[in-house]
Amino acid sequence: MGYAENLGSYWRGRYKAAPGKYSTVRDDSGDAIRFRTKAAAKKAADAEEAKLLAGLKAAALEPVPERITFGAYASRWYEAQDLAASTMQNYRRHIEEHLLPAFEDVAIADILKTDIAAWEKRERAVPYAATSVKTWRATLHLILADAVEEGLRDSNPATKRRGRGKRAGRARNRGPEKAVTTALGILLLAERAALLSGRDDEFVALVLKGYTGMRWGEIVGLETEFVRPKGIRVEWQLYELDSGELHRCPPKDDSYRDIDSPGFLGALVAGHIAHARPKPCECHGLTYAFSGHGAANGSASRPGAKLVDVARRSGVSTGTVSNVLNRPHAVADPTRLKVLAAISELGYVRNAASGELAAHWRRSGFATWLFQPAATGTYPKRGQHDAHPVPLVADPWPGIPARGRGAAGRSEMCWLPIAPGLTPHGLRHTHKTLMREAGTPPKLMDERMGHEDGSVQARYDHITSGMRKSLMAALTEMWEEALEKRRAMGSGSPVAALEALLKGRQ
Repeated sequence: MGYAENLGSYWRGRYKAAPGKYSTVRDDSGDAIRFRTKAAAKKAADAEEAKLLAGLKAAALEPVPERITFGAYASRWYEAQDLAASTMQNYRRHIEEHLLPAFEDVAIADILKTDIAAWEKRERAVPYAATSVKTWRATLHLILADAVEEGLRDSNPATKRRGRGKRAGRARNRGPEKAVTTALGILLLAERAALLSGRDDEFVALVLKGYTGMRWGEIVGLETEFVRPKGIRVEWQLYELDSGELHRCPPKDDSYRDIDSPGFLGALVAGHIAHARPKPCECHGLTYAFSGHGAANGSASRPGAKLVDVARRSGVSTGTVSNVLNRPHAVADPTRLKVLAAISELGYVRNAASGELAAHWRRSGFATWLFQPAATGTYPKRGQHDAHPVPLVADPWPGIPARGRGAAGRSEMCWLPIAPGLTPHGLRHTHKTLMREAGTPPKLMDERMGHEDGSVQARYDHITSGMRKSLMAALTEMWEEALEKRRAMGSGSPVAALEALLKGRQ
């Protein structure tokens, strides 16, 4: 029972809060209440004590929260998700590679903010990129938020309080500036990639990417039925899962769209499809504008030059090279001797493993053996192979990649970098940069990039046919200027598609 304590000019109510411990009746502000009479003080003290006892009894009757480890709950949580295959893959990778090693055996109710802060500090020290750590923490936050909803804990310790941490928090999370290139850079990059692969597909694909800003998965997943005379319809993408499977799914954020293409680009893509005559792939049963290339993905380690390398070196068609090998009497002596000299210089071995076409490009192989060497002039370090310049035979310009054993010894030149640090995604940034140079309205830029601006200002912006024509004219002018600069460097090209474009300007 409570009691009243006389403090001279007023009375104070006191009640038993715990064995051997008494508390004072206080108001909402936490200040002790001063009562005028003893009876009022005692009545308030009795009420507080009764309220406390009632709360203790209710707590005793409440069920004890389930004690489950983070590992068990994360497994249960993952199985309950029903999301896109790419999202499920990412969640699984985050959980298995970064969250379970730190929290698997910890009860989910016992995870503290300090535990998460320590884990985050360790991840940064590996070092992992700040943006990656932020993504993994977001997955942890999502899992713990659902645990709170299920009553497994009272609050989410992964929630970050604003204003905490180092004052330079934003600066610490900054990554390097994204590398971009110019219209000429796109053209030179596309030419080099085609020289490395031994075919025109990479030339057309990289020009398309540079002048439309399409995502990598949208380029790989471009079906021929969505190639139009005046544009590209982005309806699907191919997302590469960790298993190697290429999953056909809608474009990122459901960014279905029609991308206007300048006349030169429409003709280039249509010409490629007419020449390549692609067939339905076995994995999807659909016809794609571009196919992969098995030999290109391993060209740095696979011995032997390709038939197309010999053709380019000797300045003849691949059919002529084939005739020299199979029907030498059908080829004129000067041509035959020229082809045989190229075979000797390049170290070509007949029937060696070469260009068997794969259904689709692989992201890592394309970036490692085609895109990065084209952008930097150097093959990257890979496994036991150190980084080294792409060995080139000088004639015809801009050089034919030398392959196989002794390639470095046969090398006569190497490529200078076009844009160090440029990635395939960097061509998407490049396209946005080209549009800014052309003064393109933001609404039209967002449409082409597949972005959505939800601001009120954007709702009142509209795209007109004049805006579209102005952009097509600006992109065409950039392309024409790039071709002129390339022709000034050399009047021809070993890449057939570019050679036709250069000859058409003479």
